[in-house]
Amino acid sequence: MHKGDYEIVFKTHAVFRAEERRIPWDLIESTVQTGEFEKFGKRMVKISKEFKDARITCVGEIVGDVIKIITITSSRKW
Repeated sequence: MHKGDYEIVFKTHAVFRAEERRIPWDLIESTVQTGEFEKFGKRMVKISKEFKDARITCVGEIVGDVIKIITITSSRKW
């Protein structure tokens, strides 16, 4: 999966958190592909997207030309 010039890689922790929080994978993919891209700190990034029922946020770290998604959160309990 890619976002602009970056390749997106999901850490195991992020996948476990998404499953634990019951966040549908299609919403995660949509967030990464079309969500707002916000850098913070030296090399951290948030990719967020507002949906009808929830706001999904993927938090990651930029390492070279790769964004490693560390965790995934949702504003709604699934």
